Amino acid sequence: MCGLLAIDMSPQVNERIAVIGLGYVGLPVALAFARKLPTVGFDIRQKRIDDLKGGHDETAEVTREALTSSSIELTADPKALAACTFFIVAVPTPIDHNNRPDLGPMISASKTVGPHLRKGNIVVYESTVYPGVTEDVCGPILEKLSGLKAGVDFFLGYSPERINPGDKEHTFERIKKVVSGQDAETLERVANVYAAVVTAGVHRAPSIKVAEAAKVIENTQRDLNIALMNELALIFDRMGIRTADVLEAAATKWNFLRFTPGLVGGHCIGVDPYYLTTKAEELGYLPEVILAGRRINNNVGPFLAQKCVKLLATAGHSLASARVAILGLTFKENVPDLRNSKIPDIVRELKEYGVTAMVHEPLGDPHEAFHEYGIKLSPWDELRDLDALILAVSHAEYLAQIPELLARVRDGGVVIDVKSALDATSMPRGIRYWSL
Repeated sequence: MCGLLAIDMSPQVNERIAVIGLGYVGLPVALAFARKLPTVGFDIRQKRIDDLKGGHDETAEVTREALTSSSIELTADPKALAACTFFIVAVPTPIDHNNRPDLGPMISASKTVGPHLRKGNIVVYESTVYPGVTEDVCGPILEKLSGLKAGVDFFLGYSPERINPGDKEHTFERIKKVVSGQDAETLERVANVYAAVVTAGVHRAPSIKVAEAAKVIENTQRDLNIALMNELALIFDRMGIRTADVLEAAATKWNFLRFTPGLVGGHCIGVDPYYLTTKAEELGYLPEVILAGRRINNNVGPFLAQKCVKLLATAGHSLASARVAILGLTFKENVPDLRNSKIPDIVRELKEYGVTAMVHEPLGDPHEAFHEYGIKLSPWDELRDLDALILAVSHAEYLAQIPELLARVRDGGVVIDVKSALDATSMPRGIRYWSL
């Protein structure tokens, strides 16, 4: 009896990939494609390119082995893009000091790609934006600088990034990829390219605007759910009950959604909703629920500082001489990313009450901390004889030495556990414990 021969029926992909922007999103994407297809990884920062060539990734998302063993061509020279056929733009989309979208990186990346476009090329954007940016903002820039017509000579696509910094389980290849294109033929080409590396499969969105909208509401939904938890925490605090205990009890119901209160910073959840609200306001609609969620989450830092001050005062500590330490400055645990950290909100509010806080951070860059926030990180050995300890970011390094952390707090001191990471029942006698 003859055996069955397995035949690979997947479409043949013949593209030369260019990934523009090698940050938290772009680098994993570029390396994934380099394992299957000829790939150029481009970044405007020469130092970033030099570090990656040397096997060092400052984001800690990629290992030295993955970098040194890859066939990827890393460069800061735009000329290297000329031979590419499929461009993926993965640059940040921040907000300005007025919480308005800053499309500067998207525009700059489009200006970089434009002169190197050739007929038949595809440009796919992965950056989080409001619906319309790909076709109405980036497309015209590409047309102007290439001399070509979008949808005729070259084609646009959008495939929202879903990278979760620090998450080694939900990696680029393992997360289902939403794809879209200007027309049916482009959609299939984009889908086939991503399907060549994404083992979780692809979802074909009916239009670029639908794909853009799908991405921006992913993080808006999370922001609102966390805002609800934060508001509940404020209410329960006034009732004298611990939010973590309430959530543990509620979670016994099968359809209860598990979200927890906390600081909402970073480059996604604390930023993306403003892209949607800005566009809504331009269209004459005030998105009250989304903006209310943003206001609640933005006020958590000041609230934590005020709570710390009240606990210190009621315990009889002098605010002017209080030794307060904040553990963690990055926007989430176990990552070095300092972007849009909400810890500075705590520092500023404490200062309003005359309290100068020390900040310790084991993963983030001290130079970046000082440049971005004016915060000089304190060394570990200075964190002793504390009147208050705020565990703001639950890095694994901190959780591995909890007795040592608590030993640094004076008898009668205060411990504030932002993420309820500590066991409330095992606090040393004499410590006043509180969690959000």
